[in-house]
Amino acid sequence: MKKLLILAYDFPPYVSVGGLRPYAWYRYLKEYGVEPIVVTRQWGNKYANELDYIAPGESNETIVETSEYGTIIRTPYKPNLANRIMLKYGRSKYAFIRRMVTAWYEFMQFLFFVGPKSGLYRGAKEYLKNNKVDAIIATGEPFVLFKYASTLSKKYGVPWVADYRDPWSQNKNRSRFVGKWINSFEKRFTANASVVITVSEFCKVQIETNVHKPFHVIPNGYNPDAIDAVSNIKQGGDCLRFAFVGTIYNWHPLESVLQCFSHFADSNINPKFELNFYGVSNADDIVCLLDKYPNLNKHVKVFPRMRNEQLLAELAKHNIMLLLNYYSYMGTKIYDYLGIRRQIMLCYSNDEEANALKAKYYPTDEIKGLSSHLQEDLIAETNSGIIVKNKEELARILPEIYGEFIKTGFVECKSNGFENYSRKGQTKQLAEIIKEL
Repeated sequence: MKKLLILAYDFPPYVSVGGLRPYAWYRYLKEYGVEPIVVTRQWGNKYANELDYIAPGESNETIVETSEYGTIIRTPYKPNLANRIMLKYGRSKYAFIRRMVTAWYEFMQFLFFVGPKSGLYRGAKEYLKNNKVDAIIATGEPFVLFKYASTLSKKYGVPWVADYRDPWSQNKNRSRFVGKWINSFEKRFTANASVVITVSEFCKVQIETNVHKPFHVIPNGYNPDAIDAVSNIKQGGDCLRFAFVGTIYNWHPLESVLQCFSHFADSNINPKFELNFYGVSNADDIVCLLDKYPNLNKHVKVFPRMRNEQLLAELAKHNIMLLLNYYSYMGTKIYDYLGIRRQIMLCYSNDEEANALKAKYYPTDEIKGLSSHLQEDLIAETNSGIIVKNKEELARILPEIYGEFIKTGFVECKSNGFENYSRKGQTKQLAEIIKEL
């Protein structure tokens, strides 16, 4: 059986969509003839928010876990000065000092083995001293893991694979100076990679501008075990529940959507609906926006991060999954929406305000010949939801959905072909790549 060393910073129990991809490798690779050894850091969920990302590990010693699926090596983690300040004083104090310290580490970690992420390099190096593997894969970001994999590949003569969950150096919102040094680091550290993997053709074309290697596209997906575990949970019939999961970006028309829900609440007598946000990183922004729409206070709730299995159980009780347009990127949560088979409502496909936000904030340009509406394509392909053109159409649709829900007690989803987006199938593709190295 081939052995694959996996460098994955985000990994359960840390609550992060970025950790779901390497976890699927750990869970399913052995079924396809590849034994996974995951090197990650020690994680806890003490805060249930972004502070978990910088909280110290539970031990100064490396923790090794073995199971029928493979091995997990959890390395010690110590917060740097900026992180310790934030943990002690909160995000509002000493912001300038924290930014300076963080910027120093962000640059220096690519020159030296310093910073809180370097524990993964030391843990992987220690393992490779006494154990042979057939390949190494690093999943980014953080993209400093590519440096670690590149160095280990040279030192131990093992081929390595670069897995891009997102492009690295192609963000158009970066300054020219920052973009140039990131560009140079990317070229340098991927120079000895055997293969590059990414999640879509759009990402592939972007990355190819700086990285000239054999490419494979392996999309994200849903965890079939987790979906099976909640398959018997029925959507609620007492209240029309909408759910949104994940990050809200500054190009998302959140205020426009809330405005439509506010108008819907005013135009009905005591409407029974909820709009629930799960695991959003900018919960305070939502709370501030709600000050403009006090009639939504009893309808809108914001929940902390939770484990994927627990989250899916909550989502399954909902009737409609709200999705804010990610344009040229697919994102990750759409696959969970598909897996639980709840109607998806995408906002928006062509809204004037949303288009203005996209022009101002979206981090990348469209690529000629490639789709700039991947989520719309997937929804149409699987017949899994509603593509809302603009806020005027949303204002019309909400009463229609509500009226149908009041009559039937549920919202029907007639999706098909969603099985093609299981992470187990995607892991099989990875196993075949590793066997060919």
